Amino acid sequence: MSTRPTLRPGPLSPRRKVPREIARPSYALLGEPGPTHPPRARTPEELANMRTASDIASEALAAAAAAIAPGVTTDELDAVAHGVMIDRGAYPSTLNYRGYPKSTCISINEVICHGIPDLRTTVEEGDIVTIDVTAYYGGVHGDLNQTFAVGEVDQHAKDLMEATRRALDVGIAAVRPGGQVRDIGKAIEKFVRGRYGIVHQFGGHGIGPDFHDGLHVQHNFDRRGGGERFFPGMTLTVEPMLTLGSPDARVWEADGWTAVTVDGSRCAQEEHTILVTETGTEVLTTHVPH
Repeated sequence: MSTRPTLRPGPLSPRRKVPREIARPSYALLGEPGPTHPPRARTPEELANMRTASDIASEALAAAAAAIAPGVTTDELDAVAHGVMIDRGAYPSTLNYRGYPKSTCISINEVICHGIPDLRTTVEEGDIVTIDVTAYYGGVHGDLNQTFAVGEVDQHAKDLMEATRRALDVGIAAVRPGGQVRDIGKAIEKFVRGRYGIVHQFGGHGIGPDFHDGLHVQHNFDRRGGGERFFPGMTLTVEPMLTLGSPDARVWEADGWTAVTVDGSRCAQEEHTILVTETGTEVLTTHVPH
């Protein structure tokens, strides 16, 4: 069981380099992605490239996960994933997205999402660690994340991780052509039934040529939003975040990115990029088997 003190920002390594020959998204130089676009059906070429981008992101996540061990820095894990994406000819989508400084997000224990890999923070026995990887290839993005145990974790953490994996499955199963985006949150909330907090300040999103398009996917049920309809060819992420305590988040002022639970309780997250088909869904990304 982890007994680490409260996490805090650490020093960053220099920005990782991307070879010139690798195609970059529009924000790579200045950090500004520009206006979002409404969701639309993807072309056959876009879908082919999204499958490749998703495969590359999945491979990078698996390589970083294999490197998890007590004492390894989050910067070292970021370097592993970055190397895989570069070797496969992909651009790490998070790198300079709205100024984000690293190639992955690595979130430990009470960090909900957007944890910035640094030179001081290490993963320790008993931690739970979410690795979030997105790859840009052929003009489109593929995005996933997964939470891992570092060595032996307590039963509460094990149950939280298992519930989050199942919540992802339940959320994806709720997607059907003609259904509403709010169906995802309704299904997840019914599954969780108050056992865990469901983070509402962050959610899934449309994805494709835009890292985040105009579609927002909330993972708790909200009758006021999520009325958009699913249609064949739509691509989006489903990424529930469950906590052992309060679902409310605050962002570290020190870096403007790292989101943590307000009460310090642990959080787990699982994410896939999916395609809405004529009959249901196709999951484009691949998790590390448990």
